[in-house]
Amino acid sequence: MNITYREFGKIGDQDILEFCLENANGLKLKALNYGAIVTAIEMKNREGKKENISLGFDNLDDYLNFSPYFGAHVGRVAGRLATGKFKIDDNTYEVVRNEGDNHLHGGFDNFSKVIWKVETKIQDNCPSLIFRYTSSSGENGYPGTLKATTTYTLTNEDEWVIDYYAETDEPTLYNPTNHIYFNLTGSVKETVLDHLLFINSNAYVPISDKALPIGTILPSAGSVFDLTKPTPIRKGVESDDEQIAVANQGYDHAFLLSHKEGLPDAILSEERSGRTVYMYTDADSVVVYSGNKLKGNFFIGDYPTVKYSGVTLETQALPDAIHHRGFGNIILRPEKPFSSKTTFRFRVLSKQY
Repeated sequence: MNITYREFGKIGDQDILEFCLENANGLKLKALNYGAIVTAIEMKNREGKKENISLGFDNLDDYLNFSPYFGAHVGRVAGRLATGKFKIDDNTYEVVRNEGDNHLHGGFDNFSKVIWKVETKIQDNCPSLIFRYTSSSGENGYPGTLKATTTYTLTNEDEWVIDYYAETDEPTLYNPTNHIYFNLTGSVKETVLDHLLFINSNAYVPISDKALPIGTILPSAGSVFDLTKPTPIRKGVESDDEQIAVANQGYDHAFLLSHKEGLPDAILSEERSGRTVYMYTDADSVVVYSGNKLKGNFFIGDYPTVKYSGVTLETQALPDAIHHRGFGNIILRPEKPFSSKTTFRFRVLSKQY
């Protein structure tokens, strides 16, 4: 196991570093102190060829000039907050609106756009990065000074473990995620449409044409949102389902997880390479976004990042939960710190499961 780093660029007079975690099996995970962004997950395919299976840039300028949230730590609140307003107890708060009338992924200078303090650690032969950031009261309109600590660990079982922890000095909202995009072919010259996706879920959240939850949770049985068997992403994307059309002909939806004992919460696989990702989380839901709005206006390597170049598995509480009864509680209070864990387990299968 090993931890190294290199200079990735500068923002003002601050150095942006790219850290590289490598486990005993040669699996690598790379991440920046800027945005706690995962720039690469390098793993072998069935033939032993190592490639980056996550979407990410190889230079800082592209991260600064474009905003696809590739591999980014999102917060304080992932997803959208309708109208940029919310109420906690008897107090109404207004946060910045950075997507029309709505608040997206924490605002303009959200967690994906700040420089985190990073500590490196090797424990039980597993390398870790410990990211720390203090979000001041009033930042992007949120109440409370929030101290966030997020740890990325690469285990020798070929797992990327994300541990989220946060404390606040007054009631606020907190619903973080990592906006990782996977493409298990190892190159955006291929889309993810033929990836197989399993979600351990019997219900999903329909959205409006503004990509906001409409406030209901629907059963997925019999629809293109029933992914309880491994299903090509193409099947949903190319359907005439109204919700698929609303999301620019693809998935951009939260799936309420069943958390059945002994089963992963999600499985993503690509048959030709044999690469497979098993996802486990204690979060209520996973947001699946199939890259429907990627336009090919920037490149990864020699290839434009076109529609369906990647698919996300964003673990979190249900989006816009503060505005919908039955969506869960995303209010963080001083007396009870936030903690959550998500694990991505990487495997290469000799044949399709």
